[in-house]
Amino acid sequence: MPLFLKPVLHEKVWGGRRLEDFGYRLPNDHIGEAWAISAHPNGKCEIVNGPYAGHTLDQVWEDHRELFGDFPSKDFPLLVKMVDVQSPQSIQVHPDDAYAYENENGQYGKSESWYIIDAEPGAEIVYGVTSEDRDEAIDKIKQDDYEAVLNKVTVTPGEFYFIPAGTIHSIGAGVIAYETMQSSDVSYRIYDYDRDAEGLGRELNKEKALDVIETNQSLTAATTDVEFVENHKRTKLIANDFFTMVKWEISGTLNYMKPREFVLISVIDGGGEVVVDGEIYNVSKGSNFILTSHDLDTVFEGDFILLVSFL
Repeated sequence: MPLFLKPVLHEKVWGGRRLEDFGYRLPNDHIGEAWAISAHPNGKCEIVNGPYAGHTLDQVWEDHRELFGDFPSKDFPLLVKMVDVQSPQSIQVHPDDAYAYENENGQYGKSESWYIIDAEPGAEIVYGVTSEDRDEAIDKIKQDDYEAVLNKVTVTPGEFYFIPAGTIHSIGAGVIAYETMQSSDVSYRIYDYDRDAEGLGRELNKEKALDVIETNQSLTAATTDVEFVENHKRTKLIANDFFTMVKWEISGTLNYMKPREFVLISVIDGGGEVVVDGEIYNVSKGSNFILTSHDLDTVFEGDFILLVSFL
């Protein structure tokens, strides 16, 4: 039986209301993130079906590791979000595993990825810096000369970007993105446009940021690794030591072969049914679920776009 999850909503100063497009009920006008599949302490998703309904994903991971092929990691390793960015995110950077383990109480570092679901014309992201000289880049950051150092990229729907730990980054206004990342909430904020939410400027972490910044990252954009399976389009977006991500564009019936013991799946458009071991589940835009190691026979029926993440 797949595990369907209820997203955890996070208010952000840069958020809006567009996550309603995914069927989520928003409590206010500044919801920036829906943690769609998460066992992280800062956003534990609740399972909404089957014998584990009412349990959080971290509880099931801890108590029923057999559902995940007895995967040896102490913590659930991945985190999936949908983000609605209506004003620019802060300029930030994430540490790698070694730095986070030493400086953030043993947490994971954070390499992440963005699939651009929607973007207004001219919408931009910040991806890395313009200088390959680390000392030069750091000097400009210390002087708050961000226009001279930030590498800005115009984005369009359907593009994909991998953001390794150490890469300065930010999503600009007018973008809805799907993020797959290591299960970490460690961010070092460098600049935040002098915004504040309650009369106080949001905390910056420039000293730690300068420790972890890398300047030799090359832009990783949309892949061309495409194949057709049973007449359905399968695009491998990325495969590395942190995660693999695949986009499926399905119209009709797909007999799905699970590539690992457990996979994380989100419906980002359309809808239909997923039939798992003979049981039928209706899915629609905004549905998020995990196929476990016990889910042996899976068929997708309908017209939809899936994003699938796994280790």
